[in-house]
Amino acid sequence: MKGPLLLILTILLNTQFGGAVLSSCTYPPHKWCSSLDSAIKCGVFKQCLESNFTRSHDSADKVEVALYYESLCPGCRNFLVFSLFPTWLMLADIMTVTLVPYGNAQEKNVTGKYVFECQHGKEECLGNLIETCLLNMTDLAIPIIFCMESSTDVINNGQMCTKLYKPDLNWGDVMKCVNGDQGNQLMHQNALKTKALNPPHDYVPWVTINGEHTEDLQEKAMDSLFNLVCSLFKGEKPPACGGKQKRFKSLCHNE
Repeated sequence: MKGPLLLILTILLNTQFGGAVLSSCTYPPHKWCSSLDSAIKCGVFKQCLESNFTRSHDSADKVEVALYYESLCPGCRNFLVFSLFPTWLMLADIMTVTLVPYGNAQEKNVTGKYVFECQHGKEECLGNLIETCLLNMTDLAIPIIFCMESSTDVINNGQMCTKLYKPDLNWGDVMKCVNGDQGNQLMHQNALKTKALNPPHDYVPWVTINGEHTEDLQEKAMDSLFNLVCSLFKGEKPPACGGKQKRFKSLCHNE
């Protein structure tokens, strides 16, 4: 049923749009194939069909990368900005990313509400909360958090970064989560996830690969997360990993 449906959609779209590339694309590149609407608006419907067809014939599990970190930890920021985010951009088809902002924080229950003490002070607790709420509120949280962590002021650039990547997300709603019970409970969940690590974390950034942490995996992730993900993926390697690449022969002759 899926094959004929895609064929019908292709015919309808070619008829309606004449095969032209549309100029109404407001989605970032990694979201172009996330839905029928985005593929149409960005003029990549055919390419998305081909990509989905290839992916449907590759049953290999994605490499699961989880980062346990703190929003103002210099080492965490460097790893997220210069390693994790670029790797995710290039290898999103073969990896998943889970972010857990908490790190070396401590929590205590005070009359039914959790109070957090963070390694780099109250500002870091606020940054952890903002990023936690973003992760719960939008699937564009990763690029927003990258934007924040790569800036000179993580906290004060949160609103600008959100507007850049997710303009329809109201910043007031984000802060309502941050200052309310929802954010408090979400941060408590991050605390539980961090405390459940086995082995327990000794530092941050703390990386797990497919749910596992070893010093060898950590060292390889720090050296080159990109190479590590490529080496661990069991399916057909994508072109970025040195897999099969399409050859394009298109020449502009001197007339």
